[in-house]
Amino acid sequence: MASFVEIRDLKLGAVTDSGRDIDIIKGVSFDIAEGEIVALIGESGSGKTTIAMTLMGHCRPGCYVQSGAVVVDGKDMVQLSERQRAAMRGTEVAYVPQSAAAAFNPCKRLLDQVVEVARIHKLMPMDQARAKAVELFRALALPDPETIGQRYPHQVSGGQLQRLSAAMALIGGPKLVIFDEPTTALDVTTQIEVLRAFKSVMTAGGMAGVYVSHDLAVVAQIADRIVVLRGGEVQEVGTTQQILHDAQHPYTRELLAAFHPVPHAAVAPAPQAAPVPALEVVGVTAGYGPVDASGVPHKLALRDVGCALEKGRNLGVIGESGSGKSTLARAIAGLLPPSSGSILLGGKVLAGDARQRSKDELRRLQIVFQLADTALNPARPVGDILGRPLSFYHGMKGAAREARIVELLDMVRLPAAMRHRLPGELSGGQKQRVNLARALAANPEVILCDEITSALDTVVAAAVIELLKELQRELDLSYVFISHDLSTVQAICDEVMVMFAGEKVEHLPADRIHGGAQHAYSRLLFASVPKLDTGWLDGLSRDPEFSAALARR
Repeated sequence: MASFVEIRDLKLGAVTDSGRDIDIIKGVSFDIAEGEIVALIGESGSGKTTIAMTLMGHCRPGCYVQSGAVVVDGKDMVQLSERQRAAMRGTEVAYVPQSAAAAFNPCKRLLDQVVEVARIHKLMPMDQARAKAVELFRALALPDPETIGQRYPHQVSGGQLQRLSAAMALIGGPKLVIFDEPTTALDVTTQIEVLRAFKSVMTAGGMAGVYVSHDLAVVAQIADRIVVLRGGEVQEVGTTQQILHDAQHPYTRELLAAFHPVPHAAVAPAPQAAPVPALEVVGVTAGYGPVDASGVPHKLALRDVGCALEKGRNLGVIGESGSGKSTLARAIAGLLPPSSGSILLGGKVLAGDARQRSKDELRRLQIVFQLADTALNPARPVGDILGRPLSFYHGMKGAAREARIVELLDMVRLPAAMRHRLPGELSGGQKQRVNLARALAANPEVILCDEITSALDTVVAAAVIELLKELQRELDLSYVFISHDLSTVQAICDEVMVMFAGEKVEHLPADRIHGGAQHAYSRLLFASVPKLDTGWLDGLSRDPEFSAALARR
């Protein structure tokens, strides 16, 4: 096959805030054949997205091409003028972003945005563009393809919006499509639908693709070849089969090992005569929007949910997007007062509203949010972020407070000098560690972890999980771990609660996730976890029972 893309000795530099020049991409070379999908994998900061963006002739602010060639269909994107590059974007090279929500204008209907490329480049009459958009909606397995385009972005699910962003990229008939971690934030069942849709459309159109990801199991389902990157350098290149089953480079083997985290050594349940649970949820119903005369919200997100967490043990809460996982965490934390039911901490009933809880109750129950980017104040240095709970809960100040800040940073394996930095100067994994350190500053008994590893690459996520285990042993903590990643849940939890449509449908030991589930939805959820097997997705697609279960959920 002819090479459609040729990247030769690509070197990129960047200018730091202090004005210093640094090398970020260090002589990368690889090819992509016509109709071939090549995956770029590696941990955060490896250069995956930076390299992928050069295929559109784009560099992030502060970055620049030092040397090398990026040839797409015979044209060197480095040498072209900006006008020439703009003419290629959307027509010859297209981009599907990680966050589809950020790619859409919330004020415009979906169809108008999907056909915008055709309008900008004058590719076809608008009636024809709208008809082609509906064809793409159908090919991408979107519901109600004839009418879904009349909705606004907030009126569709995350998985549907991700497929709509693909339709936006594909409508111009590109020869190369760049997928930038498009399924990272999706739950496993939604991810299956999106991957199947992407693969079907790419195969039917004979398009080449670049798939940026840190998830090897996802890459195994869609890529023909894999380029392994670290620190802006290629570590290994091979077919997907070669990389998955005969990796040569130690770093590639490290990535593969991180895909299988060490299972949690379950803590034995306390005897019947033991003290009351560390945390208990009794018949909680909660939701959003206006309430009726009986105080029930218009939009119910939780219906009569109950669970208990024993001291020193960890409870995993799993389910797809919209199942009520994060709403349960918000209800427990007092951020969303339940309309009925009770939350008990150490046997004592807590007020539904966090504002009505005592300072000691707030201290004992902490929450670590999913997105450290939005949870940390971007204008305050790390030392101030950690110092605030020390002052609020413990009245610490001066040298004692500074010493404790250093201790907290050491607890989460960050250097003391980190306290002078702003959140924007930290990596994703470092920010999440600061997020955790802030919760630890309160000296809590129970920590609610709400999808805290979902935005992290596999290696960093595995390191955070191991850190949580160490802290639990040292500080006698109990965790409620909310996630859609089953391998992560198995790595840290003793028990698992499965949620669907706001209800608890099953509760079982973590070591019985595979083979022990009784509820049909639980079995579907566990069967939807991608495997390091290139034929896994195709095998599921041929399984009528699985497809029927996916459609029924």
